[in-house]
Amino acid sequence: MTQQTQQHNTTKNITITDRFEFRDIHAEEADRAVAIEQICFPPHEACSEKSMKTRIANAPELFLVAIDKDTGEIAGFLNGVATDEEIFRDEFFTDISQHKPNGKNVMLLGLDVLPQYRGQGLAREIVSQYSKREKANQRKMLILTCLPEKVAMYEKMGLKDKGISGSSWGGEEWHEMTLTL
Repeated sequence: MTQQTQQHNTTKNITITDRFEFRDIHAEEADRAVAIEQICFPPHEACSEKSMKTRIANAPELFLVAIDKDTGEIAGFLNGVATDEEIFRDEFFTDISQHKPNGKNVMLLGLDVLPQYRGQGLAREIVSQYSKREKANQRKMLILTCLPEKVAMYEKMGLKDKGISGSSWGGEEWHEMTLTL
């Protein structure tokens, strides 16, 4: 086998979990998380710098970051807050007092994947890793809102569409989706 063929075969067999490390966010990564949020969401939907930093300070265990092992940089992340509630409210985005560390459910507040990492299965793996971790933490359900064009993507990840949400975050109409753990 030629060296070129060996390199091709090696590259072909690399999995998402080989390429990325999945872990909680570190406090010193707050500025980078804010910057990634600004890249991934339009201004009227993005989490504010203050809210993101407050979330990281108060619920870092509910962030899961994917670190590119080649660069050491954050490629994407998923974050949320815990609650016993089962219906998504806009206050979860902005009011950290809604977070109940021992809550049975997690309201997912943002799935961010940088453009250069999209279309490779990273978002799906982040959601999968997050789901496994929160199930191990005795959580019962993950709940999120998404725009209509993202419903099919989340359904492929195992979430169920519950229809139009009461959320009007960013002046948009959202679908509420759930994943029973």
